[in-house]
Amino acid sequence: MDKITTILVTGANGQIGSVLVQALRAEYGPERVIATDIRQTGSSEPGLFQILDVLDSRALEACMEQWQITEVYHLAAILSAKGEQNPRQAWDINMSGLFNILEAARQYKLKVFFPSSIAVFGAHIERHHTPQFAVLAPTTVYGISKAAGENWCQYYYEKHGVDVRSLRYPGIIGYQSLPGGGTTDYAVEIYHAALKGEPFTCFLAETTTLPMMYMDDAIRATLDIMRVPAQQIGVRTSYNLASMSFSPEEIAASIRAIIPTFEMVCRPDFRQQIAESWPESIDDSQARKDWGWQPAYDLEAMSKEMLEKLAATA
Repeated sequence: MDKITTILVTGANGQIGSVLVQALRAEYGPERVIATDIRQTGSSEPGLFQILDVLDSRALEACMEQWQITEVYHLAAILSAKGEQNPRQAWDINMSGLFNILEAARQYKLKVFFPSSIAVFGAHIERHHTPQFAVLAPTTVYGISKAAGENWCQYYYEKHGVDVRSLRYPGIIGYQSLPGGGTTDYAVEIYHAALKGEPFTCFLAETTTLPMMYMDDAIRATLDIMRVPAQQIGVRTSYNLASMSFSPEEIAASIRAIIPTFEMVCRPDFRQQIAESWPESIDDSQARKDWGWQPAYDLEAMSKEMLEKLAATA
């Protein structure tokens, strides 16, 4: 008899985690999804929440046993911009946290989702339509930890049979939660400024093009890759995932089509160098071929919905 699916989400208070938990609970029920993080947010959303530090392997194992976990969505991480400010902390959390999850998955025979990132690519790649199997030479501690994490995931699959699945997320844009210290955060913050009628100061140059994705597409891709039979997963490091690519001037133009008075100025800071080491667009044909990935949103549709949703919740 198959075990009942019971899901643990680490980093559940983050930009993606807070939305993913809602989607998982809608599908499996609030009692089957245990949200965890290092601190409580005070959210009144129904469902189980537990304080958990992913660096505490004993607490992690106790959690697996207490709730009889079958799947883990491991989102706890320090992102790119914050990682550069504290490299040791970023490495410890991103790497040791993942290792603890993989060890628990080996012991308890769990299915695992590990989010990777376009940060795994470095300067020595084809920046347009970056291929699935490009050489990885990341230039940030976040990217280094994600590239190493991809290899650990493949290792645990090949050596121990752990069913780990992974996506290389582009920049994620959503109205449901605030970003958490990434280089693509401007593409969320810009909508908040526009609705307030405030000029926006962007920390990237106006023509810096990066791969991006609307939150709804990112959540759907995450759920989809975890649903498909294991034999359809042909990449055990991490799949390229793409939707749209745009620059600050292009997203500003899409906002001005709705709010004509919106103003933006660009003052690049240290995040500009990070952005210039990343792809401008991604080839995700492997994901489309293996498990049918297809995005639903383009820039215009995303800007329209972002402004509508943020205005409705203001």
